[in-house]
Amino acid sequence: MPTFQAPRGTADRLPVEQKYWRYIEAHAADVARRFGYGRIDSPMFEDAGLFVRGVGEGTDIVEKEMYVFEDRGGDLLTLRAEGTAPVCRAYLQHGLHNGPQPARLYYLCPVFRYERPQAGRFRQHHQFGVEAIGDPDPSVDAEVIELAWTFMHYIGLQDITLLTNSIGDGQCRPEYIAALQSYYQAQSGHLCPDCKERLGRNPLRLLDCKVETCRSLGEDAPKSVDCLCAGCEAHWGRVQSYLTAAGIPNRVDHRLVRGLDYYTRTVFEIQPAVEGAQSTICGGGRYDGLIEQLGGRPTPGIGFGSGIERLALNLQRAETPVPDEPAPQYLIATIGEAARIEGVRLARRLRNAGVGAILANGGRALRGQMRQASALGVANVLILGDDEVRDGTVVVRDMQASGQETVAVASFLDNAAG
Repeated sequence: MPTFQAPRGTADRLPVEQKYWRYIEAHAADVARRFGYGRIDSPMFEDAGLFVRGVGEGTDIVEKEMYVFEDRGGDLLTLRAEGTAPVCRAYLQHGLHNGPQPARLYYLCPVFRYERPQAGRFRQHHQFGVEAIGDPDPSVDAEVIELAWTFMHYIGLQDITLLTNSIGDGQCRPEYIAALQSYYQAQSGHLCPDCKERLGRNPLRLLDCKVETCRSLGEDAPKSVDCLCAGCEAHWGRVQSYLTAAGIPNRVDHRLVRGLDYYTRTVFEIQPAVEGAQSTICGGGRYDGLIEQLGGRPTPGIGFGSGIERLALNLQRAETPVPDEPAPQYLIATIGEAARIEGVRLARRLRNAGVGAILANGGRALRGQMRQASALGVANVLILGDDEVRDGTVVVRDMQASGQETVAVASFLDNAAG
């Protein structure tokens, strides 16, 4: 019989790896709370039109990467392809525009994209993301970037670079698009097949291409910051001044456009020292037209997404010390059936008191049960035999100091629970 394996582009997260995930998630929630962001959880699947309309028909996500299926009711649905559009849908559906603005929201969720798996990129991956919806002020841009920057340092990633750019808005971007098309049409013979196709319908994406020849052409392409209208230029200048005031260094990268159609004005990425197309560990930007595209009133917004798999990979590469998940405090070793029954009772009483305890494997000799405690990293073993059951006592053995003492069960429980 053939054995089953996890689908290509997915991964099992074993107990030994969980410490990185719990560490990242706990720090993400803590930083978000300090910045005033509340958690939101959206469904794992949405109406397929949400992503087509929000993310953009010309994007790789919509054209090549979405998991789309028809349910039994005939509705066309898509597994969550990115985090922002569902949050914006929830913002509209639940009337969050009626509350204090901006609505500050964060999420931890799986995302699904059919793409070529590689280091740090999976078909099912997980994101920590934040969205600030309802305030156009440049200080909100700086706040979101500062949150991302603070989070990276908080989890121990120090050798990182913040890249920023402004890609303008509906008023000034047409001029920039025209300049890009003119430049790339003159270089069309050197473009990859995908970029030749994008040139007419989504020329911004040429700057985001990972093919080396296209990336080289992007070095000399027109710069969006040179084509900004007065409003976008003023917004961009204030974002930069606020980042300077917050002490956050950044480098302007004119090729930075991000891969989604909804971005306007500020875009940014955070990259570690490791180079490569998949090195980005955080990316986001402003999306002032997205809510309107989804059927709402014009509403500004800005946010970011950060892949947890890539964060965990970079923590391991940097050998960042991450605390192990705590082992149970006690292993209960028993000798004889009467002691086994008493061990079941003792384990339950400890767990009900909030103390971690496991019962050693049955049928093993005492020495084998002690070896099990060592293998599991349990600090203390509670030994029960016929004498202990008769006397209402338990032997408490310290595995590190190799010392032990016999104490009354009632007294032990009082101390353990305290």
